[in-house]
Amino acid sequence: MNTATSSQAYFDYLTQRSLSGLIYRRLFLYPRLSRMLAGRILDYGCGIGDFLFYRKNSSGVDINQHGVDYCKSRGLDVLLVTDGIIPHTESSFDSVILDNVLEHIPPADVDRTLDEIMRVLRPGGTLLVGVPGIKGYAADSDHKCFYTESDVISLLAGYGAIPKKVLHAPFRSQWANRHMSQYCVYIAFKCNLDEAARDT
Repeated sequence: MNTATSSQAYFDYLTQRSLSGLIYRRLFLYPRLSRMLAGRILDYGCGIGDFLFYRKNSSGVDINQHGVDYCKSRGLDVLLVTDGIIPHTESSFDSVILDNVLEHIPPADVDRTLDEIMRVLRPGGTLLVGVPGIKGYAADSDHKCFYTESDVISLLAGYGAIPKKVLHAPFRSQWANRHMSQYCVYIAFKCNLDEAARDT
């Protein structure tokens, strides 16, 4: 399958989300995530724009042109990531969210992606990373790498990011981790801190 075909196929997959899943996100998940974010927000890997539609006046980026075009048709502020570059200037955002995105990125590209995110995130800004549990990871053939909560914390530690809050959704449970495709863990980090700020 070529890149254009796979992009279309994944866009089609995203648009087939269930109504119950959308209701769960709009009424339960997104309000909780929003409380962990502040200021100008970038949704990296925004897909079909569900979070942006919920959190008005936020911006999004994605590598899938079909998704970007769809989001724009909904009146959302979304731009295409080309060659790994986020089309925004340095320190443009107070918060960045990666909601079920990290696991889609080939391991060889993760550092470049995080470098770009740190570039557009202001000093002391918040990075919120959400990854699926075991069942959710297995449910999507586009997933490239499985991350546990500790894996994400270790990865971001290499960027000087400090974990500030952890959220298990819909609730913390090893049973849910193994049996619910909706189960995810979200970790909010403070990023781009200088040495003095890290010690406080």
